[in-house]
Amino acid sequence: MSKDRRRRSGRTAAAVFTVISPSGLGGTLTPGAVFTQAGTGNQSTKAYVVGTMWDGPWTKQRRYILWSEYVEVDVGRWSTRRGVTTSTAWPTQFGIIPTLRLRSSPESRWFGELGVGPNYIVPLCRSGTKRFSTEFNFGDHVGVGRSFGSARRFESSLRTEHFSNAGIRHPNPGEKFIQARLSTRF
Repeated sequence: MSKDRRRRSGRTAAAVFTVISPSGLGGTLTPGAVFTQAGTGNQSTKAYVVGTMWDGPWTKQRRYILWSEYVEVDVGRWSTRRGVTTSTAWPTQFGIIPTLRLRSSPESRWFGELGVGPNYIVPLCRSGTKRFSTEFNFGDHVGVGRSFGSARRFESSLRTEHFSNAGIRHPNPGEKFIQARLSTRF
């Protein structure tokens, strides 16, 4: 990667993260939870992710569903199967994902969630026959999970995630993952 391209990549990542403001994260810079997740994707791509979650101010009870929101900020590393000559070694993924969570009631330990947001993946990801054409991509996920422990402080969830550039440029093969997540709330 050229020196100029590294500079542009760094400026783009910085711009993405400066979009987050304390008012957009519930008025505080202190996260409500931290998480770690790992999973596998197409063509034996592995993902290892850590991040923080900020609970949003919005909660709404509608009939039998309690809706709430949070924003996650994460960083991950991807690894493709060994022996594939066209793969990128360890691309890094930065993401900001607003997420909607639903429970059947405030007392329910089970939850479902879905989210979509911008992700920056550098260098351009190549895995087997796939080649991303942009470093900027969108990440979306659907998940199901359960809270456990005293005061429901811990959470485990299973998520399916998809990353692509939404047709901004071609080729746009995308990458899909199945990931397991463990979270600890403060």
